[in-house]
Amino acid sequence: MIIQSHEINNTKIAEIISDDVIIRSAQDGLDLMGNIYYQGYDKIILYEKNITPDFFDLKTKIAGEILQKFSNYRIGLAIVGDFSKYQSKSIKDFIFESNQTKHVNFAGSLADALKKISQ
Repeated sequence: MIIQSHEINNTKIAEIISDDVIIRSAQDGLDLMGNIYYQGYDKIILYEKNITPDFFDLKTKIAGEILQKFSNYRIGLAIVGDFSKYQSKSIKDFIFESNQTKHVNFAGSLADALKKISQ
């Protein structure tokens, strides 16, 4: 895992780069958040490929548990990926609602994620 650092408007953003799945459970999300926060970052950008596919099946409740932890600890999160492949109305609504809060964002590109997460 590599952490690419970005700084926008005095906000430190950690872009997580890896070829592996990093988040398989809510505990993995909490561990990553703690690690990144300890290193002085305010927000995190993750890629869809680094999150278990179960995250995008809302019946597993993994997405809700992880995003609740990020929200509780006020650590901003952006997830970058192509979400058009998810046909479930519930996941589409979940992504839409998350993007409205601006605390957790789903973005199509790194540039879009940086823009959304730095607002």
